[in-house]
Amino acid sequence: MSRDVVLGADLGTSGLKLVALDVAGAVVAEAESGYALERPAPDRAEIEVAVWRGAFDSALAALDLEGGQVLALGLSGQMHGAVLVDDAGRPLRPAVLWPDARAAAQLARWRRLRPDDRAALANPLVPGMTGPVLAWLAEHEPALVRRAAKVLLPKDALRASLVPGGPLGTDRSDASGTLLWDVPLDAWSGAAARSAGVPFDLLPGVLPSTEVVGTAPLPVGEVPVVVGGADTPLALLAAGTGDQLQVNLGTGAQVLLPGWAPAPADDPVVHGYADTGEGWYAMAALRNGGSAWEWVCGVLGLSWPELFAAAASVPDAGGAVFRPFLTGERGGVAGPDDRGGWDGLGAGTTRAHLARAAVEGVVRAVGAAAALLDAPDDGAPVVLTGGGTRSALVQQLLADDLRRPVRHLALRSASAVGAALLAASAAGLPVEPERAPGPVVEPRG
Repeated sequence: MSRDVVLGADLGTSGLKLVALDVAGAVVAEAESGYALERPAPDRAEIEVAVWRGAFDSALAALDLEGGQVLALGLSGQMHGAVLVDDAGRPLRPAVLWPDARAAAQLARWRRLRPDDRAALANPLVPGMTGPVLAWLAEHEPALVRRAAKVLLPKDALRASLVPGGPLGTDRSDASGTLLWDVPLDAWSGAAARSAGVPFDLLPGVLPSTEVVGTAPLPVGEVPVVVGGADTPLALLAAGTGDQLQVNLGTGAQVLLPGWAPAPADDPVVHGYADTGEGWYAMAALRNGGSAWEWVCGVLGLSWPELFAAAASVPDAGGAVFRPFLTGERGGVAGPDDRGGWDGLGAGTTRAHLARAAVEGVVRAVGAAAALLDAPDDGAPVVLTGGGTRSALVQQLLADDLRRPVRHLALRSASAVGAALLAASAAGLPVEPERAPGPVVEPRG
């Protein structure tokens, strides 16, 4: 039997996920299409927008909608980075993405801002954010910047390819993660734009996340498309976290605290971003989460299930210690020049000990990130999302390290589901997604 659905697409770092949500909140179909970043130099991370569009088309073709009508499409996307486009929304060069570190030297421009202008950005200085990337492009590719009509965020560039003639805009959840956003004012910062060396009108207009910007001519019909939002707040929306602490553990890790009150901050170690409504959340982020475990699996010759099974087969790491910071960090827990690896190995160290140390190392890093938020403990379980938190061992170790009860929420493709909820809102449908919370895991000792 056919049914009406809304679609949500999540444009991730390594792949695009697409879900179909029915009016009862059930995920009735999902598909994924992967891609690889381009690394033209060790400090670079780029990709062609056409690769993203191709991934969307492939995922849509693989989605079995059983003849249902698509009512609307919402978009979620990785934060930060920069996509320069012309006045028709066509990309002028490959997108520069959040792992890119070429703009490290340009951060000095932000440090030279007047103290009140710098504090108004209320976020740590990270080279992969839009502002520093723009500063690098203005310095090294000035002719291209002069040709550009707007700079877009990743999901906005995908949307421009889907909706010909649509507005070249973004939403506040993505705008607030650019180092170009005045957080207390909730608007673009003229001082930061001048620091980047780009004209103010290069910055996109900011639209509500649920606003319909046009229709996309797709194989499933003419589909209304909404502005969309950043992946992290949309994962919060899908999880229905409220004011609880949430740990999302995927390629990286994010510890999230909704209900943050925006305020100037001189040299913050945690991020403060807008959500897809009118609120804010605080975030302590790690670049190295599941990606560190993926590296460990390759080194030890284990699959993911085998890694966690090996780690659970021993009561401790036998003195081995693992630091997961293989690609450096943003600060707070570790710095950009920190690196990872095992220490404390002895003649009795086994592969199981190495696996256990790796699991514990990532968990400890998440715990250190959570401590930066200084969240009040009201006794409510910490919400766990993301593929890295499915393991019972990880859940128990997180409860122990956080010294709080935790509860895993089995919600696949949370950011894509959040994007579908934006589409449902635009279509006037009060959809509440199906959620499957697991048992509460109490800390030991």
